[in-house]
Amino acid sequence: MALIGYARVSTDEQDTAIQLSALRAEGCTVILEDKASGGSRDRPNLARALARVGHGDTLLVVRIDRLARSLSHLLEIVETLRGKGAYFRSINDPIDTSSAQGMLMTQMLGAFAEFERALIRERTRAGLKAAVARGAKPGNPKMRARDPAAIADIRYSLKERYLNELIDDRHRWLPTVARLRPHLPWALVLRQIRAITPPVRSFSERTLVKACRALVKAGYADAIILDQAPRLPPDTRVARLVADRLKTHPDSSLRDIASWLTRDLREPTPRGGLAWSPEGVRRVIGQAQKLQLLQD
Repeated sequence: MALIGYARVSTDEQDTAIQLSALRAEGCTVILEDKASGGSRDRPNLARALARVGHGDTLLVVRIDRLARSLSHLLEIVETLRGKGAYFRSINDPIDTSSAQGMLMTQMLGAFAEFERALIRERTRAGLKAAVARGAKPGNPKMRARDPAAIADIRYSLKERYLNELIDDRHRWLPTVARLRPHLPWALVLRQIRAITPPVRSFSERTLVKACRALVKAGYADAIILDQAPRLPPDTRVARLVADRLKTHPDSSLRDIASWLTRDLREPTPRGGLAWSPEGVRRVIGQAQKLQLLQD
């Protein structure tokens, strides 16, 4: 159960030495650091830290403002870690999700975040209502006039926002795509992503492909994931699914995998049945071994 440290400073002129010293004093042997503003979405070492944390590990920071750019971002990271069976702790803040008290504090932060969002929505609606009562026309005047430059700016902003949202949460679903593509068709990859807990962003097959194309174009994913998938016999397809499950969840029992195939993936058995048995999973694992899918 490792302690993974993360440190951040805003500019090249600043130094992470104090943070590194505090993290090492807590027992961190692996520390990743970024030099980027708190509001920046481009923090590659934060993504690496989250990818590196495994079951039972703890992500450690000196203060929470070194990690998250907002309360909602912090809660998103905590949920990502919980989904991996990992924990988050801040040295100088009362947050340690491995303890009941720390989880209570995290849940309270979540409640405050939702309350803040509700207040913002209420103030926005009240402001719009008051503006309309004064005779104002809500919205962008240039957009109402169908100004081509304004439309182009809006389209560009929407594309940038869409890409930034993909970049922010790619660490939760893109590794699944990278492992399974192009060996398996998009429909099966989508089933795997929908089985991730806690749930990731809502994808259809079309929007998943669109998201992957955007990340490939931006340099965040390998173009090979967009290659056409080969036609595979059903037993080979299931063997790949089970091999990937064993690599990512090595402690899974035969019964666990049978339940996962049945309940989460709804993958039919070789005879067209709806429920997998542990013995059926054992045969699939044997097929995966013959295909050398379980080798590192």
